[in-house]
Amino acid sequence: MKRVERPPILLTGFEPFGGDALNPSQEIVRALDGEIIGGHRIVGAVLPVAFASAPPLLDELIEHHRPVLVLALGLAGGRGELSFERVAVNLIDARIPDNDGAQPIDAAVIDGAPPAYFSTLPLKAIVADLRARSIPAGLSLSAGSFVCNAVFFGLAHRLATHAPRVRGGFVHVPWLPEQAARHPGQPSMAQAIMIDGIRAALACAIAVRDDLCESGGTIA
Repeated sequence: MKRVERPPILLTGFEPFGGDALNPSQEIVRALDGEIIGGHRIVGAVLPVAFASAPPLLDELIEHHRPVLVLALGLAGGRGELSFERVAVNLIDARIPDNDGAQPIDAAVIDGAPPAYFSTLPLKAIVADLRARSIPAGLSLSAGSFVCNAVFFGLAHRLATHAPRVRGGFVHVPWLPEQAARHPGQPSMAQAIMIDGIRAALACAIAVRDDLCESGGTIA
């Protein structure tokens, strides 16, 4: 009898940008590509740091692989934990140019789309699980206004309009130690810890359907 393969997990990261030679999100994707989690194979892909080409490429990957779950990763230097983003906003306000030299200001990610989308992953359960494993993790209410947020919003819009049964979200990861060394006083995280954290996050996202009902908000 022919074995029916389960739909894959799509995991994306970004190429280096902003003068960095490394992007830990890219290295995490390369490390986890091909692993099996909860019976689902991870398909890893690296996106360009470009407003014009990253969201369409993600759309193509979703259409081709038809995943059960999509998790996009990006770098947020200065953060000290794996930051699980709750909200994607329909706004581009680029502080620096992307890798194609584009720097849109006060533009929509998708004209006519809703102002914002929420992640559809069980984020509180994931963060609780990672903290129980002694992996620094937390919830974030802002994915910024650069290419990371544009990809997160594009992902959320694509799933909401074309694949509502597929869950997806975005995680910002810290600098690697060798990157943080060039920014004295800034936090970092070892690549091995990030890989373990994303692996555990994917396993939790596959296994948990209903998120925890506990406070994860902030005062300011």
